[in-house]
Amino acid sequence: MGAFGPLGDLRVQAFSDRPGRFKTVQRIFVGQQLATARILRRGVHGIGLTLRLDTVTTRERARALFGEYLYLPDSEAIDLQPGEYFIHQLIGVSVSDEAGTDIGRLTEVIQTGSNDVYVVHGTKGEILLPVIPDVIKNVDLDARTMTVHLLPGLIDD
Repeated sequence: MGAFGPLGDLRVQAFSDRPGRFKTVQRIFVGQQLATARILRRGVHGIGLTLRLDTVTTRERARALFGEYLYLPDSEAIDLQPGEYFIHQLIGVSVSDEAGTDIGRLTEVIQTGSNDVYVVHGTKGEILLPVIPDVIKNVDLDARTMTVHLLPGLIDD
């Protein structure tokens, strides 16, 4: 979200519903290059977190990272309940209906607050699928597949 203070601390928006978990995270990956960085200090500031990384030592460098994503290594991941998934696990899965008809690939997860929405791109264009039990029937991460029930109105015929 930006720089915080003169020493290159970062203001970070967490995409986790358990922000307290960042108290124990030791290292992260920065940006699309996945550059490794150690977390030297952390804090809570307003709606986000503040992090001091060993690789960011100036306010200018922190500003340059505005809009970049920070990623956690799988070894730092929290345990999920059955039926819960990390967004990165879902991106790219093949989506089909209950009859086995290919719908497309999941390209994005929109977090709305009430329920997530899966964005699927396929031959019929973009389809928005609410993440509710009536629609999402099965997710098989090993096979990289998802089976859905298309409620009336979800797809143009």
